[in-house]
Amino acid sequence: MRAIMRDQVQAVPDIHALRDRLERMQGRRMDVPVLPTHPAFSSLLPGGGLRPGSAYALARSASLLLALMARPSQDGAWCGVIGMPELGAEAAEKYGLDLDRLVFIPDPGPRWLAVTATITEVLPVVAVRPPVGSTAARGGAETTRLAARLRDRGSVLLVQGAWPQAEAVIDVADPQWSGLGQGHGYLAGRELTVSVSSRRSPNARRARMLLPAADGSIELLGAPAERLVPRERDAYPMRTYPVRAVG
Repeated sequence: MRAIMRDQVQAVPDIHALRDRLERMQGRRMDVPVLPTHPAFSSLLPGGGLRPGSAYALARSASLLLALMARPSQDGAWCGVIGMPELGAEAAEKYGLDLDRLVFIPDPGPRWLAVTATITEVLPVVAVRPPVGSTAARGGAETTRLAARLRDRGSVLLVQGAWPQAEAVIDVADPQWSGLGQGHGYLAGRELTVSVSSRRSPNARRARMLLPAADGSIELLGAPAERLVPRERDAYPMRTYPVRAVG
């Protein structure tokens, strides 16, 4: 028994050293509490919420974006929306965002990355849609500086589109609208599949949910499931070696 206790005590510094090393490698604290979001997403997201200092790559769905931002906004967090001129205050209010703490920047111009970096200095939750033709998803000096600023300020960045080193990728698929009769009627609700894949887990988690339901709410349908995510072909770079003829 004493030998076991001694081994456990000796293992504690090793665990702390490993954690410190991981934090330095990942550039973030591993014990930072997450920002709660809607309960329908808590079982899908790594850590159960939005991790401060991180960026998330989202499908181009206004409903998904507003649903993720609603709970932080209701809890008092200021939120910013950049580069989405069609996203109005009425839609944001429908999902429960506090309009008194919501900042819209419809057209940030060609220096949208610099504008986004500046906004993350003062707002804890920022959503942005990169302009068409943007190469930010490939990385670069500006995106690296933005990532460092996110970690320094503890802000959350929600990007509609691909993003380098994203904490998680949140996608939607298989939408089905309800409310239409025999060729007439009004769209009342939408059922779809939300999937979340991340660097922290080899399996993507997905769930069917109403986003939104007929009454405007968000409802999880059934328990989330996991599926194996096949690695993309580019994830395994091809290496070439010189071949020497024999004989």
